[in-house]
Amino acid sequence: MARIVFVGAGSVEFTKNVLSDILTFPELGDSTTLVLHDIDAERLATAEAMAAWMVAKLGLGAKVEAHLDRRRAVEGADYVINEIAVGGYAATRTDFEIPRRYGLRQTIADTLGIGGIFRALRTIPVMVGLGHDLAELAPDALLLNYTNPMAMIPRAVYQGTPFTNVVGLCHSVRDTQARLASLVGVPEEEVSFVTAGANHQAFVLKFEHQGRDLYPALDEVVAADPELRRTVRVEMYRRFGHFPTESSEHGSEYLPWFLHHDDQVAHFRIPVEIYLRWSEENLGTYEETRRRLAAGEGVEIEPAMELASEVIHSIETGTPRVIHGNVRNDGLIANLPAGACVEVPCLVDRAGVRPTRIGALPPQLAALNTTFLNVGELTVLAALEGRREHVYHAAMLDPNAAATLTLQQIHDLVDEMIAAHGDLMPEGVR
Repeated sequence: MARIVFVGAGSVEFTKNVLSDILTFPELGDSTTLVLHDIDAERLATAEAMAAWMVAKLGLGAKVEAHLDRRRAVEGADYVINEIAVGGYAATRTDFEIPRRYGLRQTIADTLGIGGIFRALRTIPVMVGLGHDLAELAPDALLLNYTNPMAMIPRAVYQGTPFTNVVGLCHSVRDTQARLASLVGVPEEEVSFVTAGANHQAFVLKFEHQGRDLYPALDEVVAADPELRRTVRVEMYRRFGHFPTESSEHGSEYLPWFLHHDDQVAHFRIPVEIYLRWSEENLGTYEETRRRLAAGEGVEIEPAMELASEVIHSIETGTPRVIHGNVRNDGLIANLPAGACVEVPCLVDRAGVRPTRIGALPPQLAALNTTFLNVGELTVLAALEGRREHVYHAAMLDPNAAATLTLQQIHDLVDEMIAAHGDLMPEGVR
């Protein structure tokens, strides 16, 4: 039986989606041990009740375990799905509230910028602990990471621990490819794509139908739609020549040209601090799930095509799939740093996850990605080496912070953020 461990299983909506996939795959539903781990006892109990209800509802033979102790959960694991949010909603609010007082705008604050830097700093110590646990207790496991910032978290594991079999998973490439196919009116399954770069800042390098370049068709769609032109990602496509994979609200905060300018925020309709609203909605969803389970109403079981479940199914059954994974560069993208975590197409089958060598990105895209990855590299070094000065350096080089604040303001903001997050920060950074 495949032993599949959910770390951060208290994120019940996400856990439900992956479980719905796994339990409705005929090859997996009866032959899986589902292991749930969370440090929040109440959320863990909710996740356990949900998983047990789903297994019983489907009449399956899958086993369910729940452990507050992480080492007990991951021992002997075949797959570990990471979905932790260190510090929870309270830490997320801090990531927005303090920068706001300095006049720094953010939208999602989980990938780059001050929010991304500090989410990484409080997550990396936990992930380093998990990496060491896996090296000792499940050295052949595959760690599938969903936690942002994606360009930093897998890198911290393979750079800071003996465990290197880690792949980051994100929906942005798949969603972008579906969106582009829809815009030009071609069935997605007929479109040839090559998409690569840094997570949340990858670019569609090839966009073709039966050997015909579809970018001219996209240009016609954009030219005919003024509302489409009022989006950050289309503006980036127009300026850089390739379509980016991240949404406009998210992409705006990785760059120096948008959030600092009132007219740009208005013109591109950028929803400042939207992630706080989403987080509050998620809290409500959790409470409703808890209520339904307590009342015996259960949850909806509907396959969600989650990437983690598809990876597991491909490896267990030999069914080939291509997904986009975040992995160590190692020459996959020739003009990005070798130690960086990059997002590239990966073939998945019984042999595991095998990344594709892309070659060199167009130089303007490599330059933009390098700016993005530099912030991540300094943040990872700050966490792994306990070097507070690298937190300042990462924040100083962040495009949005640099466009908005003076060097002294950035230094003061970093100090205040470190103090506010307290014990969640790595030793040496506090």
